[in-house]
Amino acid sequence: MSGTRLDLTSITVTAPDPRALAGFYARLLGAAVAVSEPPRDGEPAEAGFAQVRAGALTVNFEYERHWQAPVWPAEPGRTHATQHLDIRVDDLDLAVAHAVEQGARLADVQPQDDVRVLFDPAGHPFCLFL
Repeated sequence: MSGTRLDLTSITVTAPDPRALAGFYARLLGAAVAVSEPPRDGEPAEAGFAQVRAGALTVNFEYERHWQAPVWPAEPGRTHATQHLDIRVDDLDLAVAHAVEQGARLADVQPQDDVRVLFDPAGHPFCLFL
């Protein structure tokens, strides 16, 4: 393509409590919650919007009224993850322990020796890798 520039700058993750999930990722990544907006009129208290800036990437967290946590690995007929975050780490064991301290849980299925699949508090899978 020529004539214009396209830069990927952010990803938006839906969640049942976006501000709480942003807090989890901010703690996990040692970043700050850059934006935190309250629910709109008529929305429940856990609604709203939040944003975490981690290096060059911004992760937005947006309220999803009909949230269903994905199943990973995928199973027929169940909600499955359509994307996940990959986070590079220096020490896999220390990073897993840190993630669990922040509220993540380790997945039962671990398909690779140098990668750990975890779930954030809302149930999204994410990977820590060397």
